[in-house]
Amino acid sequence: MAHNFDVIIIGGGILGTSISYFLSHLNKSKKIAVIEQEHNVAFHTSGRNTGKVHAPYLYNPEKKKLFAKAAFHGYEMWEEYSKLRNLPFKKDGVIEVALDKKGNSVLEKYLKWGKQNGLEDKDIKLMDSAELKKIEPEIKCESALYVYKDGSTDYSIFTDSVMKDSESSGTKFILDTKVTKIKKENGKWKITLDDQHEVFAKFLINAAGGEAINIAHDVGIAEKLTDVHFRGEYWKAPKEYHNLTKTSVYSVPEFPDYPFLDPHWIIRVDGSCEIGPNAVPVFSPYGYNKTENIKEFIPKMLEMLGSGARKAIFDKQFQELAINEIQSSMSKSAMIDRVKRFLPKIDADKITEKGTAGIRSSVIDEDGK
Repeated sequence: MAHNFDVIIIGGGILGTSISYFLSHLNKSKKIAVIEQEHNVAFHTSGRNTGKVHAPYLYNPEKKKLFAKAAFHGYEMWEEYSKLRNLPFKKDGVIEVALDKKGNSVLEKYLKWGKQNGLEDKDIKLMDSAELKKIEPEIKCESALYVYKDGSTDYSIFTDSVMKDSESSGTKFILDTKVTKIKKENGKWKITLDDQHEVFAKFLINAAGGEAINIAHDVGIAEKLTDVHFRGEYWKAPKEYHNLTKTSVYSVPEFPDYPFLDPHWIIRVDGSCEIGPNAVPVFSPYGYNKTENIKEFIPKMLEMLGSGARKAIFDKQFQELAINEIQSSMSKSAMIDRVKRFLPKIDADKITEKGTAGIRSSVIDEDGK
């Protein structure tokens, strides 16, 4: 294995792999490496999600202009790449439903944001329940925002394809290898792998997902930031429900500050359907099971209490939400009932198989935001 690189990227998720792709194509003379601790790319969050490619209707154009721009161009990029590499991609849209009068104004806001972020009339439409009923008779709601420019894919397959394209341009992927130490020496980054080997790079890119904050802290960056982790769980719907709707259905978040709550009705790119995800607080980016969470409970709590996260965990609304999410993890009906509000035909007794859980990590600043 070569020991000297121009750029080393830590993390083989969709972000780290895509960065390697662009860098390797911009300058093929540069030596680039991606270090991934798992045996394949997209092993964690990048391969454990809803598989949706969202249009930028959820982003405030004033506060999240960059995210909105990335979503707008990212959608077109992934659609084009899917055609180029014959990868699974469906422009199947998504419906966001309001379940009460208060939600109507939220959908109006999303419509405004979507158009400010580049969506056209043909891409997004606000409709009342009667109009939606003609298209999706099983959905119960006050109103709905139909986003036609929204897609479904499998990010695991996409990431694997991007990795192969990046490799063809010279990028080296070092899999099954954990970064155990990082140090700056003589103007270069010295990175220790598995406590045994050392590699060097002029530039280091941190795309480590749930480990990104820990790595940043190791090199003295973003020390006032911390992270919290949420496990998103899914239930697989039986085949008799696969034609219940034509597209995925989301509901207006009950708590706008926590839009990642409220499970969705998801139609995946292969046609299968799932309910999820919820957002169960866990204590590790690998907190898929009790053993890992018990092991990390004390160190993570001490870290959170010594950072801005303490403001979040002592917030009454956050505590209420955490209890609700834990309940949804312990009780299948508690989770499925939240989707029955807009798809009343679903019978929880017919849903017996769990889907693949994923963990998302949110960064919190010193003010607890």
